[in-house]
Amino acid sequence: METREILEQVRSGSISIEEAEKFFRKQPFEEMGYAKLDTHREIRSGFPEVVYCSGKPEEYLVNIFQKLYEKNGEVLGTRADRHQYELVREVLPQVSYDEVSHILKIEKSDKERKGKIAVCTAGTADIPVAEEAAQTAEYFGSRVERIYDVGVSGLHRLLSRLDVIQEANCVVAVAGMEGALASVIGGLVSRPVIAVPTSVGYGASLHGLSALLTMINSCANGIAVVNIDNGYGAGYMATQINRLGCGA
Repeated sequence: METREILEQVRSGSISIEEAEKFFRKQPFEEMGYAKLDTHREIRSGFPEVVYCSGKPEEYLVNIFQKLYEKNGEVLGTRADRHQYELVREVLPQVSYDEVSHILKIEKSDKERKGKIAVCTAGTADIPVAEEAAQTAEYFGSRVERIYDVGVSGLHRLLSRLDVIQEANCVVAVAGMEGALASVIGGLVSRPVIAVPTSVGYGASLHGLSALLTMINSCANGIAVVNIDNGYGAGYMATQINRLGCGA
């Protein structure tokens, strides 16, 4: 329950001052022994805590997922595998899993999505990272337009969707290989571009390092770069920008 909701209930008389006081006296995190759930994160930052699933012991993952769902009524997990999905589903049968993005989530069905974020990829091999960005942004309440496979080896494909890209409050450009897509888009739009290098490519791409360096050294203005394959970080940042753009 959020601070504003508590205060509204006090004003309406549906809860007492003493009950509200009990809520505010709680620690801003829940101690689980092996984890400290940041239950006040959304109050501070506007975004609830998200679960990074990869590498978590099975029992920890299931318990954390369940606790966050109980607190927030929804929960998002990134970098999950199918086995982890099956484990969580035994306890929370409403959980969904996407094989492409590896996102594990329970989401409120009545969520309103505002503004517009354009998520673009150079190739189809970049789509898993792009989907992590797109689905993260959607979970956090943004409307997303997907524009995939528009890399620089066929620039006409990008130009055919330029009107849609230019309308967005923010653009996420996801590319491996030499990572040139972000620079091209940066020179065509007036809104911020978040560049996401991927580990797609042959030997000299160095598992995404080549694309990362290209994006960092871009001569186009208005480009910010996140870490290699960090679709989640891009979706989060794009949502922050989108909220400013649509007044959310």
